Amino acid sequence: MATISVDIVSVEGQIHHGEAAMVFAPAEMGELGILPRHAPLLTRLKPGAVRVRDADGTEHSFFVGGGILEVLPHLVTVMADMALRAKDCDEKAAAAAKARAEKMMAYAKTETDIARAQFEMIQAQALAEFLQKAKKGHT
Repeated sequence: MATISVDIVSVEGQIHHGEAAMVFAPAEMGELGILPRHAPLLTRLKPGAVRVRDADGTEHSFFVGGGILEVLPHLVTVMADMALRAKDCDEKAAAAAKARAEKMMAYAKTETDIARAQFEMIQAQALAEFLQKAKKGHT
């Protein structure tokens, strides 16, 4: 079976490196499914789940808070603003992030502050959704 190399990196460092049969990513224009020998592509990611399916069918889930996805025929690179392995996600941290975003929204005065608060809220909501799916075994 053909595979594609996958690298998921964030500012904290490399989160994942390996071979995959398929990769799913939350692009801005919708969910992408990437197979080996995919056409080259460069797109922005929205906050959500990146799923990496191994050749044996095992799936690994990661939360990304946005970033860039680069696809080459034999390599997928996710350069995330923030990335977490599903097993490292914490419901308390997600709730705290949502509370911080709500506070930012309440005190935002400038257009820049409002935009940043909205982005923080989108990230917090996407993380909460990711955690709910992870608890149910859907990520």
